[in-house]
Amino acid sequence: CKMPPSFLRENGMEKVADFASKWRADVVVGQFNPDDDLQVLKDRGMVVIAQDYIRRFEDVPNITSDYRKQGAMVAERLIVKGFRNFAFFGNKGMCWSDERCEGFVQHLQEEGCSQHVYIYDRQRIENIWYYNQSILSEWLLSLPRPCGIMTCDDNQGIILLDVCSTNGIQIPFQGAVIGVDNDVILCRMSNPALSSLDVDIERGGYELAEMAEKMVHDPSYKGEDIILEPLNIAERMSSSVFATKDEAVNKAMHYIMDNLRRKIQVGDVLSAVPISRRLLEQRFLKETGRTIYQYISRARIEWFAYRLLSSKDSIAEIAASMDEPDAKILSRSFVSVKGCTPSQYRKKNLRKL
Repeated sequence: CKMPPSFLRENGMEKVADFASKWRADVVVGQFNPDDDLQVLKDRGMVVIAQDYIRRFEDVPNITSDYRKQGAMVAERLIVKGFRNFAFFGNKGMCWSDERCEGFVQHLQEEGCSQHVYIYDRQRIENIWYYNQSILSEWLLSLPRPCGIMTCDDNQGIILLDVCSTNGIQIPFQGAVIGVDNDVILCRMSNPALSSLDVDIERGGYELAEMAEKMVHDPSYKGEDIILEPLNIAERMSSSVFATKDEAVNKAMHYIMDNLRRKIQVGDVLSAVPISRRLLEQRFLKETGRTIYQYISRARIEWFAYRLLSSKDSIAEIAASMDEPDAKILSRSFVSVKGCTPSQYRKKNLRKL
C-alpha cells in the first residue's frame, strides 16, 4: 500500500501507525523527518526502513547512496565536455542534495576547475513543484556562459530547463544540464530532454525486499543500510554538445568520444583535425585543462568503468573489446584514476543483471 508523504505531515505518526495496523502491515518504508517518532511503528511490531530525505537515521536501516560519488561523476562528465564554468542547483538541508553538491565541488577542486562554481540551494523540498521564478531567473542570468549545471535530481532539472526556456537561455548551446535518478518519463517530458545520472534503484528494490523479509522473520536482525550505486550518465539533448567554441578542439573531442572502443593515439586525433600538432595541443589544453593524451586516457577509463557495471563480460573481454589485448595495461590506468582494481570496482558496484 502506498501513502503520500502529505498524510504524515498532516496527520502525524500515530495516524500513520493506526492506518498501517488496520492494513496489517509488516514493514513500513518511508521518507521520515528527523523528529518523527519511529518507535510508534516499532511498538506495533512493524519493521521500519527509512528512505533518505533530510538525514540518515541511526536506529533503523536507510536506503541511501554515495551521493558525493554521484556529484563527482557529473562534474567529471562536464569537465570532459570542456566546461570551465560550473553550477549546482539543489535543496539545502537535504542530505542527498548537500552531499551531491559537496562531491561535485570537491571533484572540481581536485581537477583544478573550482575557480568558477556557482551554487543555488534556496529551493524548498516541501514545495517540490513550486519555485520562485524571479529569483531563480536572476541566478541563471548571472551565470557565465557556457556553464555546466548539475541539478540535485530530475525534478529540479525539469524546473531549471523551464526557467532557462522562459529567459531565452538556449540549452545545450549556452550550457549543459544534468540531473540525477534518470526518471525516464520526467527526463523525456522536458524540452530539451534532460540528461541524467542513472542510479541502480532497481537493484536497491530487490535488496530492500530481501532485507525486509529477513527482518520480519528474525527480530534479532536489525538490518543494514542499502547503498544505491550510480551507474552511468544517460545522455540526452540537454548536455549533447561540447562547451568549446574552438572548432578544431570541438572536432577533436567528438572524434575521441566516438572512438573510445579503439586504442586511438594522439596521432589519430591529429589526422582527423587538419592543424599542426603544436597548435592543437595548445588549444586543447586551454579549452579542456588536459592534454589530448590525458583526455583520451581518462575518457577510456570512464567507458571501461561503465562496461564493468553494465555487462557480464570478463575484464579481459572488455579490454579486448576496447582494442586492448593486454588487460593489465588498462587495469593499471584504471587503478590510478579510480583507486582500486577493476575487479574490486565491479565487486563493490556491480548491478544485479
